Formats: sequence, structure tokens, C-alpha cells
Amino acid sequence: MKSILADKIASVAQHSELSHELRLSNDIPCEEGVLVAVRVLNNKTRYNQLELTSGRMATVKQGDIVVGALGHRKALRGYSGHLPTTLQPGDLVQLLNIGGVLGLCDSANPDVGPPFDCEVLGTVLHFPYLGERIGVPARAGRQTLDHNAPLDTKGVPVVALAGTCMDSGKTAAACAIVGRLRHLGLDVAACKATGVALRRDILTMQDAGASATMIFSDFGIVTTTAANGPALTRNLLTSLAAAKPDVIVLELGDGLLGAYGVEAILTDAAIRDALTVVVLCANDPVSAWGGAKILREQFGIEPAVVTGPATDNAVGVDQIRERMALPGINALTSGVALGDLVAGLLGKQVAA
Repeated sequence: MKSILADKIASVAQHSELSHELRLSNDIPCEEGVLVAVRVLNNKTRYNQLELTSGRMATVKQGDIVVGALGHRKALRGYSGHLPTTLQPGDLVQLLNIGGVLGLCDSANPDVGPPFDCEVLGTVLHFPYLGERIGVPARAGRQTLDHNAPLDTKGVPVVALAGTCMDSGKTAAACAIVGRLRHLGLDVAACKATGVALRRDILTMQDAGASATMIFSDFGIVTTTAANGPALTRNLLTSLAAAKPDVIVLELGDGLLGAYGVEAILTDAAIRDALTVVVLCANDPVSAWGGAKILREQFGIEPAVVTGPATDNAVGVDQIRERMALPGINALTSGVALGDLVAGLLGKQVAA
């Protein structure tokens, strides 16, 4: 066991309540969610920030000692990387996302450049046994995921946002809906069920007026997959519904055809039946057309509205209306209208 002083603790370690003075072990379990300390070996001018446990963004610099969590990522517009099978101090890993996920990078999108290379220092230890100096590997998450948990929304309606890809405007639309419903007097809870650990989106929903927020990493899952996505969604909705909000806004990160489990979630009949309103976020009219087709034909879901960059001007809105028979409303320029449309669809159920 050795001691270090960490410069930055990533938000993926949010629930571990670590101080910056840490104890490390040379024994490193290569399991998703295990917290490790690394030393950053290079500087970057793009994609060079880390979300801290405070929610603030900090610029990462060469020489920084950072605490993150082992995991994988498969992002179309970011890094793709896998979980190492073995690690020991001195080995090299890469920082795969802003939330602090560490793994071995397989490929990088040119827009973000090469990732940070990091020297592994050791496993972060915590000491759960009162009065004893027995350290165990620290892990991400506040609680353990119950894979067999049933879904119980207690009759609370759910507004789900599904996108055609990452960066299709899901969080902007979620915040517009949360803010408008809050202004209409509703108690709104919000969560994000899929993606790679990063608290930024749910913090933004909280800023928009959500009374309670949760994210999949609260259950110790660093990166979602088809195997854990449905269970995570059931746990998130059931947990938020226990406080009896008027409505829950559910963001499904990444895209309908992505690797993070959205398809598996929408295939789950119980989850699908719990969705009161589904908002489709799309980058362009062609993706809007494809997204609507997938929702309708594969899942039997009729989207209520299309938003995202596909609705940035009247050209896209007209194409969506003419070719998909759906309204197109831009969340950034017409957030009130988007929220009012959702409120109208929720009206009877919320009143009940």
C-alpha cells in the first residue's frame, strides 16, 4: 500500500467520497467500475477537460494525477476503447471520456484527436471496516444494480427522449421539456439511462428545474450495454417514481442503433408500455425519417414529435411534416412550444 495526492477526481467517482490524499494497491482488478489512479503523460488542446465530482470542468495537464474508473466506450464521435484484461503499475491506459473512464483506446474520431495517455499508479482503496486498516478496491456507484428488479412507475407518466445518434439534441430537448413542465406547476424528475459515465446531462436537467435526478452510474455501471440497459432503466424509473413526481423525463443516451443498449430497452415490453410520450431527436431529415421508421416498425412506438438539429429551420420542419406526418419543433428556439405539446399529451394522465 502506498500514498498519493490526487490532483483531480473524476465525476465517475462521485459516490465514493474520496479525499485527495489516497491509498493505493498494486493489485488491480480489471473490472468495470474499479477506481484507479493514473498519471497523465501528455498535453492536449482538444477534448482536454475532465468533469470533477463537483460538476465543474477542469483542464487536464501533463503530470496530473487523476482518479477515474476502468471501463469501455464505443462512441461514434469520440473514442472507442475496451477494458484491459490485466494491469499493473506502470502500464499504459487512455482517458476515454470527460467523466473519467479509463481503458485501452482502439480508435479515435478526428474531431477529438488522440486521447490522453496515462500511466497506471494503482487501485484506489477505501476502508469500510470501522477501526481496521483493511483496504478494499473502491468502485464507482452509490448502490448495486438489481438485475431482477421489477418496474413500478406507480402510475407516474414517463416522457422518453430517443435519438438517432449522440449529439442529436436529446439533453437540450429534455431540459426544454423539464423547464416548461416545471413552469406549468408540475413536479418533474429526470434521469439518463444509457451512455458512458458523465454527470453533465443530469446536472443540466437539474438546473432546468428537475426536482430529482439520477443516472446509470449511480448503480456502479460505467458504460451501458444491451445486457444491463433494461435493468438500469427499470431501477431508475422505479427509484424516481417512489417519490411520486408528476412526471419523469427519461433520456436514452447515444442512438437507436448505438452500442449502449437503447434497442434492448425499447424491446422490453414492460418498459415500452411505461412510456407515455416518446420524443425523437434527429440530426437531419434523413435520420429523422429513419428514426421514425425504426420506432414505428421495430418497436411499435409512434413518436409524438421530432426535435434536434433536423428542425433548425423551416426546411427540415417541412420535410418532417410532409414525409413522416409528424410535427417538428426545435428545442432551442421553440422550447416552450415543445414543452406545451408534451404537456398537452400528458394532460389527462397527470390530472388523473
